[in-house]
Amino acid sequence: MDYISSEDKTRLEEQLKACIEMRPKIVERIAEARALGDLKENAEYHAAREDQGMNEAKIRDLQDRLENALVMTNSDAPEDMVFLGARVKLRDTDTEAESIYKLVGEASGDFDSDEIEVTTGSPMGESLMRARVGEIIRVDLRRGPKRFEIVEIL
Repeated sequence: MDYISSEDKTRLEEQLKACIEMRPKIVERIAEARALGDLKENAEYHAAREDQGMNEAKIRDLQDRLENALVMTNSDAPEDMVFLGARVKLRDTDTEAESIYKLVGEASGDFDSDEIEVTTGSPMGESLMRARVGEIIRVDLRRGPKRFEIVEIL
């Protein structure tokens, strides 16, 4: 089960709506390409059919994600517990380096911010979920396990 914020849900619903609105346009492209004649060597037709297949797959994926997601709000969690949407200051127990992480349902792709986004399904996100200030969490990474102390929830 995915945990998502209400903003993530809205974004997924907008993507689903856009994909559904794309259906008639793709069908029209297929019809126009079909009218050109021989379908074996009709690149327009094959491209439109491929676009249709990708669009339908994306619609199914978005519908599945929305059906199986649990929408969380900040009021659902205690104030001293890391939950979806929380910004957390962590200290690496080996290097003592501190970084700020934000627990999100779906990554925004914004790499310019001062915080590192981690999704609830990632190893870091799973370790952070429901942890409390002062706890030391273990994160199983590809290079091996790392430990972080939860310094503060911002």
